[in-house]
Amino acid sequence: MKKILLIILFSFFFLDNNVIAKDKFLSLKNSKVNVRYGPSLDSPVKYIYKKINLPVKLIDKTKLFRKIIDLKNNSGWIHWTQLKESNSIITLENKILFKKPSSFSKPLAKIEEGRLLVLKKCQKNWCKIKTEEYSGWIKTNNIWGNTN
Repeated sequence: MKKILLIILFSFFFLDNNVIAKDKFLSLKNSKVNVRYGPSLDSPVKYIYKKINLPVKLIDKTKLFRKIIDLKNNSGWIHWTQLKESNSIITLENKILFKKPSSFSKPLAKIEEGRLLVLKKCQKNWCKIKTEEYSGWIKTNNIWGNTN
């Protein structure tokens, strides 16, 4: 019994048992969203987002507000009704849009760095996306947003 307790204590103190939390991303629900200094409607507006579907990372929350951070490290509080489950990503480098989820598939377009893309579905290291002109697959490396 002592050996079992020692093993358990040893594993807690000396082994890295931390479960790495996956980043939680949300998207803006509307084309105009107020970001506040604090988690209250009485708190002053810090800035205003004017881009629907913009992905933001959740870093804290209260009952009614979510503290977020964006790609450019801007942070603030947004009322929960202005957010939705993540449905978009931003490319952090130029990408090639393929017809199928394979590098050997037909390339359809070049996607520029910084482009906001709406997700349709993801599998393994690929996501099917939609732009104004194209629909196809991109690799999920070097993106800002959640692909799950």
